[in-house]
Amino acid sequence: MASIHYPHLLAPLDLGFTQLRNRTIMGSMHTGLEDRFYNYPKLAAYFRERARGGVGLIVTGGISPNRRGWLLPFGGTMNSLGDIWNHRKVTSAVHEEGGKIVMQILHSGRYGYQPFVVSASAKKSPISMFKPKALTESGIESTIRDYVRCARLAQKSGYDGVEIMGSEGYLLNQFLCARTNLRQDRWGGSIENRMRLPVDIVRRVRAAVGKNFIIMYRHSILDLVEGGNSWDEVVTVAQALEQAGVTILNTGIGWHEARVPTIVTSVPRAAFASVARRLKQAVSIPVVASNRINMPDQAEAIIANGDADMVSMARPFLADPEFVNKAASGRADEINTCIACNQACLDHTFANKRASCLVNPRAAHETELHYLKTAKRKKVAVVGAGPAGLAAATVAAECGHDVTLFDSNQKIGGQFNIAMQVPGKEEFAETMRYFSRRLEITGVQLQLGQRVTREELLTQGFDDIIVATGIAPRSPNIKGVDHPKVLSYLDVLLHKKTVGKRVAIIGAGGIGFDVAEYLLHDPSTSLPIPLAHWFAEWGVDPQAQKNGGLIAPAAAHPFRQIYLLQRKETKVGAGLGKTSGWVHRATLQRNNVEMLAGVEYQRIDDQGLHIMINGETRVLEVDNVILCAGQESLTELMPDQSSENGKNSTPRFHKIGGAALASELDAKRAIREGAELAASL
Repeated sequence: MASIHYPHLLAPLDLGFTQLRNRTIMGSMHTGLEDRFYNYPKLAAYFRERARGGVGLIVTGGISPNRRGWLLPFGGTMNSLGDIWNHRKVTSAVHEEGGKIVMQILHSGRYGYQPFVVSASAKKSPISMFKPKALTESGIESTIRDYVRCARLAQKSGYDGVEIMGSEGYLLNQFLCARTNLRQDRWGGSIENRMRLPVDIVRRVRAAVGKNFIIMYRHSILDLVEGGNSWDEVVTVAQALEQAGVTILNTGIGWHEARVPTIVTSVPRAAFASVARRLKQAVSIPVVASNRINMPDQAEAIIANGDADMVSMARPFLADPEFVNKAASGRADEINTCIACNQACLDHTFANKRASCLVNPRAAHETELHYLKTAKRKKVAVVGAGPAGLAAATVAAECGHDVTLFDSNQKIGGQFNIAMQVPGKEEFAETMRYFSRRLEITGVQLQLGQRVTREELLTQGFDDIIVATGIAPRSPNIKGVDHPKVLSYLDVLLHKKTVGKRVAIIGAGGIGFDVAEYLLHDPSTSLPIPLAHWFAEWGVDPQAQKNGGLIAPAAAHPFRQIYLLQRKETKVGAGLGKTSGWVHRATLQRNNVEMLAGVEYQRIDDQGLHIMINGETRVLEVDNVILCAGQESLTELMPDQSSENGKNSTPRFHKIGGAALASELDAKRAIREGAELAASL
């Protein structure tokens, strides 16, 4: 029976031979645990927690059918009977919690970071280092057999089905599109030839696994690259896949090399649901909507409106494994919302690290980070209600400690209150909503709007004092830095001081980029940006009449002339996140922001900012100079380690987040440190 909350989203889905308990899918995410046999107990615990949380269908991270399909050397592979034992740990864990799970079969094609890569043609990817070999006729046949063997082994391992990855620019997508398929044989040319490989794979997998086994196909419905497929071709492929035996059509948006962002936080919520709706109208099997869907009300609307039959949410289940159970019991306000930052998930994956989640450091660490009830209740003070302090306070209280949270501001949030002012970062407000609710549920005592002193803390009988006071902006040593036209980033983002039309920003780290994006927008424009405007800004045609859904981006009309400067000679923005930094750079470039590296600052005066670059002096005639030149830790509450209030005394002092390290603001580290410390008290 469907829940009274979100009745469409939480209604069962009958597939004929089996039934899914609701319409939610935990989409595929590579955690890194899939790649090593000794990590499968951890992987099983990770999936068990999500199955217990109520998700309808889980999709594993990508598993290669053979060595040539590896994403990374010795990546997760399913090609022998010996692989079954490890995978049964995963399937058993999910089934014990009443869930269902399918294994994603992913052949990376030319995207592989290893020397054995193959593709439709010998055309190198712009995002990987190895040029692929074109598959021969016998190589194609061998690859099909490997897919079939992989699917049969998955079935023997207890999986409820497989998802065949055919989007995001991986091997099957490479065969489907003229961009990468330059073949002149029966596997290239017309769309009927280009789709032969994925259709043959589905047909032969279906014959091998029988009718009572889920085959989900991840179909690229908007390639967002030149040489991508038109909508008519997308539909032709989908209908052929349905005839070949696909149970569910999942939807993929964009190749990894696309110039259009598809999942970062600046992408509007459910931006591509209308494209899924068009596909649903062209086939008779269930269709899944995906990309930037992160809350149940939005997912409910997609199902209720007929845009799709199911909704895939990948990172939201990293952020909160209890997502479905909370929605079903009317507790959506308790959901720890994915803010689409990519910092601990995709950025970790591309750096060959274990994935996790900025807002939930337990993700993929379920066997290592435990929030257990304490046998010895302590009185704990947390000073600073930014991300680090909020994590520490709520986890400590969840573990049974008596916690008081102090902050000199009138509201919680710290640096997140600043970040959410930046266009495209509105999602950060969801994290503050989540923590506000957690403070209520866990019973943390809030003391806001007052600056507490060390002496006051020492008189209140605390066993542990956690200093999470964060940072203060650093003022660089530049002549004229006290000139009236100089502002700090706090003046701009938090205090909303007037800023002129011509601006120089000193410091091109994350804060500098945030300030630049904030100042590019007309303050009278309402946020978030309407979807139609976002499509025009990035040059997206959701109708996909040609070129994989690309059109010329609309002309930019920046609100200000901006210079973004740094002392380092490295590329401006080089330190930003791997999977989101390029989006910020592209936004600034499109809006004619002049980004300068290797700058020597000489002075600031009525004329503007005087600099030297490449041995030449230059005057930037600006109205304001914004300082984003780093920050310093606020640690005045910490005692002298040699004093009686040192680290071995009572109370014990701890420092986390920006108070511990201010070289670069890092919410991922701050929240993780807060949670780990609180769990260890």
